[in-house]
Amino acid sequence: MTDMSACAPADSLAAIAREALAQFLAPDESCESGEFAERIGALREREPAVGSHQARLLKLAGTLGLGADEILAVAMCFEVERDPVFARQVALVQQPVGKARPMVGMLARIAGDAEDRVLALAQGKAVATGLLRLGDEEAPLGERSLSLPPHMVAALSGKPVDTPDFTLPSPTNIRLSRAQLDDARELAAFAAQQATTTLVIRSAMANEAQALARSVAARLEKQIAVARDADEYRHAAWFASLGIVPCFEAPGGAGERWKMRECHAYRGPRIVLAGLEALIDIQGPVREYRLGTPSPEDRELLWLEHGLDEETAKRAARSYRQGSGRIGQLAARLAGSHSEWDDLKALVQAPSHDLGIAAQHIRTARVTRDSLVLEPRLTEALDELVERVWRRDGLADGLGPALTARYSPGVTALMCGESGTGKTLAAHWLAEQIGLPLYRVDMAALTSKWIGETEKNLSHLLATAEQADLILFFDEADSLFGARTDVSDSHDRYANAQTNFLLQRFEEFEGIALLSTNSRDRFDSAFVRRIDAILEFPLPDGPARRELWVQHLGKGHRLAKADLDLLAVEVDIAGGHIRNVVLGAAARAARSGKPIARGDIAAAVRREYAKLGKAGTPLEAW
Repeated sequence: MTDMSACAPADSLAAIAREALAQFLAPDESCESGEFAERIGALREREPAVGSHQARLLKLAGTLGLGADEILAVAMCFEVERDPVFARQVALVQQPVGKARPMVGMLARIAGDAEDRVLALAQGKAVATGLLRLGDEEAPLGERSLSLPPHMVAALSGKPVDTPDFTLPSPTNIRLSRAQLDDARELAAFAAQQATTTLVIRSAMANEAQALARSVAARLEKQIAVARDADEYRHAAWFASLGIVPCFEAPGGAGERWKMRECHAYRGPRIVLAGLEALIDIQGPVREYRLGTPSPEDRELLWLEHGLDEETAKRAARSYRQGSGRIGQLAARLAGSHSEWDDLKALVQAPSHDLGIAAQHIRTARVTRDSLVLEPRLTEALDELVERVWRRDGLADGLGPALTARYSPGVTALMCGESGTGKTLAAHWLAEQIGLPLYRVDMAALTSKWIGETEKNLSHLLATAEQADLILFFDEADSLFGARTDVSDSHDRYANAQTNFLLQRFEEFEGIALLSTNSRDRFDSAFVRRIDAILEFPLPDGPARRELWVQHLGKGHRLAKADLDLLAVEVDIAGGHIRNVVLGAAARAARSGKPIARGDIAAAVRREYAKLGKAGTPLEAW
């Protein structure tokens, strides 16, 4: 007979596994199963070589509470996976029923003659914790195979790999603020005091939440693995062997419920990475933590840690109210830049956020102060709004407790006025002055006929805007934030409930939102109270219309000053319509290859009047 233990030390699990197989072949020539148990017990009491697969297996066995029978079964399965000669020998022993992987019945016979050995191996802790996998062959229980999953073979070999359900995330450059690091320390201390507990980390940015989870795990001297599917939770052995804290990405927005499946085999901390609005259903001790935006001082330190010079870091912290995750993203893209502030400003304003179909990035127009032809009072209000945004972090400092108790750094402005009075142009100017990207909200894509979908879409949109520090522009916003009505049927009741949710969510909003409407009377009165600034855009008077004509025509025309005065008096239209007239006149003049003349303007004005349904034919003398 072949000596199956010749290739392994006599006092190792590998040697015991080979001798056990030899005993199954020729029981009269080998030691008894009880001697195997004694030798395994002796190995458990001895200090094994650090870093060896035997040391890892024995340590894991102690953590999971495995007996000698299961340790022997695992050792044999491991030898099958790593030694093809041994695998062939197992296959020969089990012919014609089994193949290379040991069958439950054979392992039970090796362990002893007790009747419950088969059930003990098939339903024991090694299988329950995912260390061993019971085959799904169409066969009696004793003829079904036991095997080590590939990720467990790798773990016992000291080479961690992903499982079909969990991913070991790669290191990132995301850094946490001082306050967040202190919170990670406190969360780790809480988790260490509990046998089994769940930490729910809420953030609109997954990379930021994952960075905090990694920091918590590091303080527990562990690493994290992120679940692809929360229903597959038979990985307790893998968690224990590699020192892993399992993390679950909980999908869902406002009104959606995510339930964690119970796992009795695993004992230790779990982390759920959730959005800001998802409802989390978990049994047992739970601790929730919401990642907020770092203070200006912490943001400056983060920028410094990412390599910016002191002046640029201070300016970035003051100008942009961004979370740790967003700062890390920008810093990674900024690496190697020579003109740091200019490049950073361009990166911030670039369309780098995926808000789905609910909002699209608008390339900010280079709107100068001169091109904003507005009355002085409105211009002053726009300047004050810019100042409010710049100082939103520390605006409540030193004020009374009645204000600081519920202060929110969010800024919401409502721009009211008829079409063409300059609301959209003002939004572009504000975005340019503030230095943040502008996203136009698609009201049709945001709203849904399905109950709860509109709320979920808006909640996700606002949460992303808060974390990324961008400006949302709601054009024709009264369609979403309209006044509540008397309840006459279920549709009215739902519409009012939806408005109530939107009002509450906007009150908690910590970002920047610009809303435009043709009439402020269409808004719910409760929403008007939540708005920080209401900007009225009136129709331009004569002098304002003249300035609008001058700003739109530039130098490419042959009109005299008297002609411009007549246009301002006779043509009573807003700036948006003046733009249309000038573009139409320019197209007409281009056919003749000459600058814009009075006839071109007159023809374009008549077409614009017809389009608007306005009576009269101005500029007949032209």
